[in-house]
Amino acid sequence: MHGDARPIGIFDSGIGGFSVLAEMRTLLPAEPMLYVADHRFAPYGERSLEEVAARSVQIAGQLIEAGAKLVVVACNSASAAALVRLRDVYPDTPFVGMEPAVKPAALHSRSGVVGVLATAATFQGRLFASVVDRHGTGVQVISIVGTGLAEAVERGAETDPDVKASLHAMLGPAIDRGMDTLVLGCTHYAFLRDAIATVTGEAVMVVDPADAVARQVARTLDRHGLRAPGCVAASLTLAGTADTDALRAHAAHLLELPETTVFTRW
Repeated sequence: MHGDARPIGIFDSGIGGFSVLAEMRTLLPAEPMLYVADHRFAPYGERSLEEVAARSVQIAGQLIEAGAKLVVVACNSASAAALVRLRDVYPDTPFVGMEPAVKPAALHSRSGVVGVLATAATFQGRLFASVVDRHGTGVQVISIVGTGLAEAVERGAETDPDVKASLHAMLGPAIDRGMDTLVLGCTHYAFLRDAIATVTGEAVMVVDPADAVARQVARTLDRHGLRAPGCVAASLTLAGTADTDALRAHAAHLLELPETTVFTRW
């Protein structure tokens, strides 16, 4: 049977990209996947754009050397800092990145006030400004820096009172200004949905782009003729650049893992 059995490479500074990985495995169960959690360099969102870009080029190169046929940058900070450079450095490899879902949020908003919760690095990149220019016409886009939120997810502190208090402080002013739609601009924040809901209530729709990214991966595979053969569940490898025991524990908590999942140190 014809097809490309090489894995899809995915990377993030930590476990935030698990939200994208889960959607990809649901939509593309026959695709082998290799996920890298770059904990040794985390958090990307607190580093300069140049640092994140350089590190992203390095990790992507390692994924390609390991046989990745397509690379998913499952991190908004890395996408903002490095997506253009990655495509220049590795022109023969398709890349799919994250961009804040301002377009669907703007279309949904009735109040005309859209919040984007993201890291400082995401807001500094040209990608965010471009997205707002293209899709934010007619709405007010409020940038909300989620300081410390990704780190809280990495600690497994999603339900801690301190995290909920931080979310109240971050989101409260935007709600007071009429925000009725909130874009999750960091893959880690998908794991804070319950905590966010305690702040926003039902009046604010939360937009998580993970499923849209998975659909884009499927389209990209088809466009390049890279679909894997077969229709059975494929292999999953989770690699960490630091403590793989912690990675294993997080994966067991946040993902439905096949028994054949391989954990390795990069």
